[in-house]
Amino acid sequence: MANGQGGARIGAGRKKKALADNIAESNPGKRKLTVLDFTDSAADLEGQKMPPPKAFLAAKQKNGKDLLAMQVYEETWRWLAERDCAQLIPPQILEQYAMAISRWIQCEECITEYGFLAKHPTTGNAIPSPYVAMSQSFSKQANNLWYQIYQVVRENCAVEYKGATPHDDMMERLLSARRGG
Repeated sequence: MANGQGGARIGAGRKKKALADNIAESNPGKRKLTVLDFTDSAADLEGQKMPPPKAFLAAKQKNGKDLLAMQVYEETWRWLAERDCAQLIPPQILEQYAMAISRWIQCEECITEYGFLAKHPTTGNAIPSPYVAMSQSFSKQANNLWYQIYQVVRENCAVEYKGATPHDDMMERLLSARRGG
């Protein structure tokens, strides 16, 4: 446009219907539908290799602990591959999701270790721990990224998916990290 305005903002407008909804309504738009069918059979992962995760996902942290981002990345990619959706998700989104989850867990570990209060650097008074706000921020970021990933799965399956997801396992990962396991 000549006036410098780009039109509607990204993500505005009516959301795409899930494939299962289109099938239930006899495909009102009469577009060709791509059907992915979830089965209980073993996953066939030979058709596509996992894109190599970036090295920063496995970086050693300042406290000497391993970052869990690589594990989250691999588990999430495997879950997507089992549902034949891995090729639909850009690796950068998976990397961002994995990093957000691992940073959230890292903040929660710090809250457990240092508590909910901190000492103000100049006055010495008690202040809320900055780890609490960071944890909330990383949790929100991880949830938003997961919703993007899951929306792709939802839009590309013929039946509604029910079952465990890698995102459901976040708290278990946090608890096992706290136990040192």
